[in-house]
Amino acid sequence: MLLYILALLFLGWFYMKWTNVKRYWAARGVPHQPPNILLGSLTFLMKVNPAMWMREMYDHYPKTPYVGIWLFWRPALIVNSPELARRILVKDFDAFRNRLIGTGTGKMDPMGGLNIFTLNDPLWTTLRRRLTPVFTSSKLKSLHNLFATKGKELVQRIDNSIKANKPLELRNLYADYTTDVIGTAAFGIQCDATMTGESVLRTVTKDFMKFSIMRGLAWSSIFFIPECANFFGFKFFPKHSEDIFRRVYKKIVSQRGGYTNVAQENDLLDALRKIKYEADINNEDMDEDLMIAQACIFLQGGFDTSASTLTFLTSELAYRPEMQEKLYQELLEAKQRLGDNDFDANVYSKLVYLNCVIKETLRKYPPMGWLDRVADRDYRIDDNLTITKGTPVYLNGSGMQHDPDYYPEPDTFDPDRFLPENDDGTRPYMPFGEGPRNCIGMRFAYRTKFQDSKFTGSTL
Repeated sequence: MLLYILALLFLGWFYMKWTNVKRYWAARGVPHQPPNILLGSLTFLMKVNPAMWMREMYDHYPKTPYVGIWLFWRPALIVNSPELARRILVKDFDAFRNRLIGTGTGKMDPMGGLNIFTLNDPLWTTLRRRLTPVFTSSKLKSLHNLFATKGKELVQRIDNSIKANKPLELRNLYADYTTDVIGTAAFGIQCDATMTGESVLRTVTKDFMKFSIMRGLAWSSIFFIPECANFFGFKFFPKHSEDIFRRVYKKIVSQRGGYTNVAQENDLLDALRKIKYEADINNEDMDEDLMIAQACIFLQGGFDTSASTLTFLTSELAYRPEMQEKLYQELLEAKQRLGDNDFDANVYSKLVYLNCVIKETLRKYPPMGWLDRVADRDYRIDDNLTITKGTPVYLNGSGMQHDPDYYPEPDTFDPDRFLPENDDGTRPYMPFGEGPRNCIGMRFAYRTKFQDSKFTGSTL
């Protein structure tokens, strides 16, 4: 009898709870699709790429500034309005400083939960301020010879493959190149993956690229239900690659003398050594795992996004000989003006068509199809809606960058849409995020793409 009563009470509670959940957005007048009783709006996971799902949601609700969804039973909001997105990312950033992906503590997965991509305030602000000088224009200028050398090695490998009539898998080729560039620029490791396809860091990044059902479940949980990721022990990085990288990192730090007061920060590793040294002096709680996490996310995020973008760029140009020729002529004219001098940052900024090609690639194939934030306080969206503290918000970058009202024929690769006379800078465009929490390595990523695009454009 007691069990029967308890069962009835549970069913009554479940019915009331579910009724409140499914009526949540309707009661607030927010457009939405009915949630699944188990997964909410997450029925697409493991079936459709989340960026494609975001675009489908954008197309399904045209001219709708926001759409209500559920992460299991948790209400969340997709933002389709560029104006509202800018408010959240820039003007009202203080109300949305943190990411949903960072709601874990990092105790179960320190390298995944403590890196600058996932980290939340106040530690995020501290690290962002201390790491920003690593990515200044002057620091990037000092890497000019590295970019030039690796670019020439890339062309040499392509030439060797052509002469030997051997096929090249572009994704792996560019991953070899970007891993080398980051390994040397950030950690001072001399790598040879661009020529050979093998290096100690390339072993790590190859492991990053492997996909399995468990990795898919892990990433789905991390990005949409981080509490589940913590509960099941899902890790941001594969354990095998994490262990290798940890050994490499500690070895290099030891070779440089440990965590000491670095007089001149030559790379990311020096910056991390100095941060840890100063934290120890000031009794700040910053352990070695925190430093390793920053190094690991820079390697993973930097090699993967750049390699993917370069793969898409090359693929698009391969089918468009007229664009190849236009890009080649621009590079040729620039080279003739320079004479014996090599390309530098100032020259790249003046290569109009090259800039357009890269921007169009990032528009059509953004590294992240969405940006996630969490409301740090109750926030008034408009006269009809105020979201409560803790509500996850997804900025629908993929949808906005494929909106025909902003980009006519969005599925067509058209670099001319970014020519100065066609681009007034008001269209939604956020491949690296926007506002104070945009990608800290954006300049580095652009420089990697510029350098490789120069060689690719003259080789195709």
